Amino acid sequence: MFLPRGRGPAALVLAGIVLLLLAACRGAQDRSRSPDAGDGAETAPVLSPEAALETFVLPQGYRLEIVASEPQVADPVWIDFDADGRLWVVEMLGFMPDQEAAGERAPVGQVVVLEDDDDDGRMDRRTVFLDGLVLPRSVKVLEHGVLVAAPPHLWLARDRDGDLRADTKEPLRDDFGRADGNPEHNANGLLWGMDNWIYTSEHDGHLRLRSGRWEHQQTVAVGQWGLSMDDVGRVYRNWNDDPLRVDLFPPRYFMRNPAVVRARGIYERVSEDATVWPVRPNRGVNRGYRDGVLHPDGSLAVFAAAGTPTVYRGDRLPSELRGNVFVTEPAGNLVRRFVVREDEHGLPRGRNAYERAEFIASTDERFRPVNLLSAPDGTLYIVDMYRGVIQHRDYQSEYLKDHIHRHGLDRPIARGRIYRVVHESTKRDRQPRLSGRSSVELAEFLGHPNGWWRDTAQRLIVERGDRAAAVKLRELAAGAGDPRTRLHALWTLDGLDAIDPAVVERALDDPSPHVRAAAVRLAERWIAGPDHPLRGALLDRMRDPSPTVRRQLAFSLGELPPDARVEALGALLEQFGGDPILVDAAISGLRGLELAVLERLLPQRRAKDGMEVPKRIDPLARLAGAIVRSGDAAAIDRLLLWTSRRDRSDAGRRALIEGFEAALLNPRPGPLPLREQASDVVLSRRPDAAIAAAANGGSDIGARLARVLRALDWPGKPKAPGEVLPLGAEDQRRAAAGEDVYRATCSPCHQDDGRGREGVAPGLVGSKWVLGSPGLLARIVLNGKEDAMMMPPVQLSDERVAAVLTYVRRAWGHTASPVDAALVREVRGASTGRRRPWTGAELETVTQPDGWPPPASASHQ
Repeated sequence: MFLPRGRGPAALVLAGIVLLLLAACRGAQDRSRSPDAGDGAETAPVLSPEAALETFVLPQGYRLEIVASEPQVADPVWIDFDADGRLWVVEMLGFMPDQEAAGERAPVGQVVVLEDDDDDGRMDRRTVFLDGLVLPRSVKVLEHGVLVAAPPHLWLARDRDGDLRADTKEPLRDDFGRADGNPEHNANGLLWGMDNWIYTSEHDGHLRLRSGRWEHQQTVAVGQWGLSMDDVGRVYRNWNDDPLRVDLFPPRYFMRNPAVVRARGIYERVSEDATVWPVRPNRGVNRGYRDGVLHPDGSLAVFAAAGTPTVYRGDRLPSELRGNVFVTEPAGNLVRRFVVREDEHGLPRGRNAYERAEFIASTDERFRPVNLLSAPDGTLYIVDMYRGVIQHRDYQSEYLKDHIHRHGLDRPIARGRIYRVVHESTKRDRQPRLSGRSSVELAEFLGHPNGWWRDTAQRLIVERGDRAAAVKLRELAAGAGDPRTRLHALWTLDGLDAIDPAVVERALDDPSPHVRAAAVRLAERWIAGPDHPLRGALLDRMRDPSPTVRRQLAFSLGELPPDARVEALGALLEQFGGDPILVDAAISGLRGLELAVLERLLPQRRAKDGMEVPKRIDPLARLAGAIVRSGDAAAIDRLLLWTSRRDRSDAGRRALIEGFEAALLNPRPGPLPLREQASDVVLSRRPDAAIAAAANGGSDIGARLARVLRALDWPGKPKAPGEVLPLGAEDQRRAAAGEDVYRATCSPCHQDDGRGREGVAPGLVGSKWVLGSPGLLARIVLNGKEDAMMMPPVQLSDERVAAVLTYVRRAWGHTASPVDAALVREVRGASTGRRRPWTGAELETVTQPDGWPPPASASHQ
């Protein structure tokens, strides 16, 4: 049963009311009812922290406790704990100070430290550690200093005299996000992973502190707001309406081969269930007018603002919660609990823990959970920004603006609460006080039942570089009863550069597949050397029964010398080519060697059962795609010749053609940027055999091959009619300015390469809306567009709209005409009074104003 967790008779009365409301909400209702029906003039009164406690609905036995509230905290968005249990809070005081976001970039953001002096669970003291920040987003407290993310800066601030106030602040990076980026989409994260890398979100780099020096490695930018790690080191992420994804392996692996056409194994979907079950109407959401966004009762129907996926790894809540992933949904005033279990394929799968209900839901519209943390006291902390407006102005629909205005949600601001989830069985753990422990003492905490203690102990040992703990760590790696402890011991040894081949070889035979997979990865530092004994032990893992181990092996064998790499990865693909994650892992390590492996997998002549073996089809298609993406003309010539030969299996030929299509025609949405476009692929000679096969090919092969040939170029190929007008100086300036606007405002959804995000935003490359009438494209930007996916209106000046439209019409090989501010002004005036986004069908019927677009001017010549 779910009940409000309050105190006294008021809670009992409210419990009855809420149960009645829930019964009514879940009943059949008339979907034709207006979304605004029943909205009062004031539905979101500002509640005191104590009164807010009465609004929460939780499962039986659970309740929330106040850890801190205004004036101790204001606009909190992120929290972290230091080694002694003090609570560090990021306050984004500049976010949406009013409905126009006026003064948003004022340096008013802060990082504050809260202390509980009497250990009663409620904070007593507040100290401002660092102020003068512009829209700060994340903090990570280390012994070496405090990392503070305030894009575009990643600051390293230090307290030299122990007063909890920063005495120095130095820029560690000046490319950590964008200064002009929208606050909803900018770099954040700073998760110290089990492998001692610091992982980020919405940023294309990871960091590591090694021997006192900071390293930065380019990677793939995935996720949106927040990230978390489970007990075996997998990293969880999400995105607005896509509540739970996981990186099974570090995304950095895929940077080894810029030609890969797919990247399975990172950003894998964990749950298909995006339905939510609030306990109040949530009409104040961006798309609340749109069918399917709200339940018939007016409550939010699907995730709209999912964030901060957090694995509960504590030990003071019921054991059934351990390993579950909790996700915030501030638009729905709720927190989801996903029960996550690993399936027979080694993949985490998640489901809602409750039938048509949520772990935490509130009847208060101002409850805005934006962050979570599995805490040192063994419980789960919730960061509540507590404000009416959480959608940034740049993305607000007219519908949402009206709702905000009618209900007075833009005031007040500068409030906030931090809660703790407890159970009637909870006995909170003591404050940790780990900073004064020796490294040998810290090693003992690698066996602590609370993941925060294990993580912190590992981090402190690695930061100190103290090898005094190495003997104890080797003992734990070999003999600890808990596989989680063995994992931490291995990675702590690696962080100290005190790992040795004997420890790794022993771990390769560990009973836990996750320990074996870690050992495979740790062996990478030695296998590049000639005839190292670990190489043989590693190859023996090809017979490992766990798909997790085999997939890690496919990544790690990419560190072998080239000849050995072709042999080993070719054998692995022959045996396990039916596993798409393993296929992509192997190709990530085959840069420049794809053709050699493809030849090994491709039969020399047609056979009854040769190419029909399904486990070879996917490797052939992905290898072919990588070869095409690489632009190696000679290798592409050979691929085309193979697709043309009718003495080969039709299944094999289709697989090769699929590779061409993946690289040239149908790039699939995913986390990897497209490094090549079709216009970049030029053959060394006219492909006569392929041309003949396209004309005479049987089944679908000929037609598909003909499409591929149209996307390729070769010496002497006739050019398509039409001449591209070069941009004049003014339009060149406008396009350059438009690129900045695009990267700050549009790329979080449409991505830097314009190919979109699956289920979030469509691709722009080759889009009829981008390349067609500039007036229609301007309407989409000014008013938004909705069909299968929704684009909100974008709040930009006429000149900035013209700039970004000019950029996208000339980027990625596009050759459409530029756009100037006069056209945008004309379209804005013609669209005055429109309150809803356009649909594609409506845009098809729009008549352009006379004389638009104007003829090419001197500026266009």
